[in-house]
Amino acid sequence: MSPLVIASVLISYFVLLIFIAYFTSKNATSETFFSGNKESKWYLVAFGMIGTSLSGVTFISVPGAVGDGGFYYYQLVLGFFLGYFVVAYVLLPLYYKYKLTSIYRFLEYRLGFTAYQWGAGYFILSRTLGATVRLYLVINVMQVFVLDELGVPFWMTTLLIMIMILVYTFKGGVKTIVWTDTLQTFFMLLALVVCIFSIQQALDWNWSTIWKAMEDQGMTKLWSTDPDRKDYFLKHVLGGAFITITMTGLDQEMMQKNISVKTLKDAQKNIVTFSFVLLLVNALFLLLGGILYVFANQNGLAFKPDDLFPSIVQQHLPQGIFLIFIVGLISALFPSVDGAITALTSSFCIDILGFHRREDMDEKRKNYLRKIIHIGFAILFTLLVFFFKEMNNKSIIDLVFTIAAYTYGPLLGLFAFGILTKKAIRNAFVPLVCILAPVICYVLDRNSVEWFGGYKFGNEILILNGALTFFGLYLISKPGEIAEILPKTV
Repeated sequence: MSPLVIASVLISYFVLLIFIAYFTSKNATSETFFSGNKESKWYLVAFGMIGTSLSGVTFISVPGAVGDGGFYYYQLVLGFFLGYFVVAYVLLPLYYKYKLTSIYRFLEYRLGFTAYQWGAGYFILSRTLGATVRLYLVINVMQVFVLDELGVPFWMTTLLIMIMILVYTFKGGVKTIVWTDTLQTFFMLLALVVCIFSIQQALDWNWSTIWKAMEDQGMTKLWSTDPDRKDYFLKHVLGGAFITITMTGLDQEMMQKNISVKTLKDAQKNIVTFSFVLLLVNALFLLLGGILYVFANQNGLAFKPDDLFPSIVQQHLPQGIFLIFIVGLISALFPSVDGAITALTSSFCIDILGFHRREDMDEKRKNYLRKIIHIGFAILFTLLVFFFKEMNNKSIIDLVFTIAAYTYGPLLGLFAFGILTKKAIRNAFVPLVCILAPVICYVLDRNSVEWFGGYKFGNEILILNGALTFFGLYLISKPGEIAEILPKTV
């Protein structure tokens, strides 16, 4: 298929997003940008969150990982599922009770201003790095399989995509993203289903034959039972639960859309519905990976894991299927980046600049600063994509979870201490605790094989990071002094 045809489809896709943005951002204010005026429909948020949670990493890397890890990734998914119930019935009630626009304000009222800013700072660091890693992966695939043939260099591809995302999120914020994420999730899931059935037809095998081939090639293994392995099932299930609690429940991007729903009950329906759908969708991605490897082995093909899906679709399926794949890939890219930029802008404005405290700042001034910050994050994303282009030397999906383990761990400890205790802390020592916890985890992770008889840390490093932060906060708490619980209206 001509790259010009693909480029035309992508331009049309972008025009559709601009059209949605135009109608959802009419009369938009800062409140519209940050919280969608609390008018989001729960079922739209639930559906759109599928695209945000999966992203280009799931779309490309999860199928590619089946060759080495079988279905072990699904252990992590089961952990995700458990974690969503903690988000729905522990964290969401807290956010709605105190009417929080930025979830990190809980830390301000419960533990003090220093804890609040360090919590928000870790979110900004984690989401910036995580979103740009995902962005890099998808841009790189687009570059290799489409844009190189048009003579478009990598740097220009990155700039064009960032400009497109900036344009349609610039004014409407959360209100726009709820609708664009819904559209993009639909296209991503459509591409997933179409590609599964297209590869099955190309094999010309029935499903029982395909499943038998996957079993014979060791790709249907689900439970890892060696405690020393990083993918040991208990590490994956527990780690997955805490990844959800932190990367969803303690993440301003994910919660910003949830708390834009009018009532707590509807927000909980959103999370519970979404958690069940995610079980099915992740199973389909693993099934896709198994079919891809069966097809590759049957035809004597060999690709790097992250190149497996796009290479087979481009080289061995009808051209129309490749076009659907590209649309699905872009649909996986945008929700994980547009929401990140919007949430980072919101967090920086509220948590760092303190819009809620600035009575001297009128709406016009707030809108001006918000736009400058929004552009600033777009520039930062672009620079980090260039950095990952130069430095990428490991699996993208491993890199995403590694970043999460070290940056969300202190957030987990801060929130856990605030929720599970009523103790006050000495704020001057909070930075020391929040720095030492991930540093200790890094040292333990680097030396675990030597120090612990071959043991390798997996996703449980996130739990350890949070526990060390919690313990550190306990050590700097004020003996016998009980902190005030935050007021009912924030």
